[in-house]
Amino acid sequence: MPWAKANGVELFYKTAGSGDPLVLVHGSWGDHHNWIPVLPALTERFRVLVYDRRGHSRSERPAGQGTRREDEEDLAALMETLDFAPAYVAGNSFGASTTLGLATHRPDLFLGLVAHDPPLTGIVADGSPLTGLVSDGPRARSLLTDIAVRFASVLAHLRADDFPAAARQFTDEIALGPGTWDQLPPPVQQTFLANAPTFLDEHRDPHGADLDLPRLAAYTGPALLTSGTAGLPWFAPITARLVETLPQAATHTFEGAGHIPHVTHPEAYARVLAAFVDGTGPTGEDPRP
Repeated sequence: MPWAKANGVELFYKTAGSGDPLVLVHGSWGDHHNWIPVLPALTERFRVLVYDRRGHSRSERPAGQGTRREDEEDLAALMETLDFAPAYVAGNSFGASTTLGLATHRPDLFLGLVAHDPPLTGIVADGSPLTGLVSDGPRARSLLTDIAVRFASVLAHLRADDFPAAARQFTDEIALGPGTWDQLPPPVQQTFLANAPTFLDEHRDPHGADLDLPRLAAYTGPALLTSGTAGLPWFAPITARLVETLPQAATHTFEGAGHIPHVTHPEAYARVLAAFVDGTGPTGEDPRP
């Protein structure tokens, strides 16, 4: 099995396919397997790199507090080590936050970026809301108060090492919607439980939800910001703020999808990604006269 030393950490990775380079960055709790449903379609068009972020599954889990900036530097080093730079980089959830963060200080690594539902709400390990991207205005404050209560409960379960309760509540009440934990296949549930400590680590990072919007605005490359009609409400204001920051960004909403369209709607996800890269628009319809 392939591992690479990147930014001082052993990261597990896989590559497949041929074509334009594409790097896929998974979110919290999961690993590279999250992308399996969409890989058959993507590898027909792209040379794809998937990997386990630090602290997840087969990658090294360093001792001590980690940071999202370290995830960004891991990604940069892995891309350069494996000759995937520059590349199209697509991130989901915390992987989207990582992708956007990397674009603020290493735009040279990107042929284009794709971000779905970055959780830039600014909730930290005690459940308190920080600045985040959606802290201004009464609707945002109400949104943060609601999600902070839920996060506080999840994080309390994690501190008590009650990983099953934490994973269930996170899945059902924060990320995917009611009843989804019981619908996940047992191997996926086991991956969530194995990676639960890293989620707590992410929320102990006081800068985990920071994003330098002026520097992100300086990124002038292609960008695609996506969401789903079945997504939970706190992701929409974040995406709207990012659209303001990246006026060149295309947008797409996956009908019937929520937080993980590459899992629930893999054919649509692959089609939209390929259309974006090919310049025929996020829906696959050529917008050019």
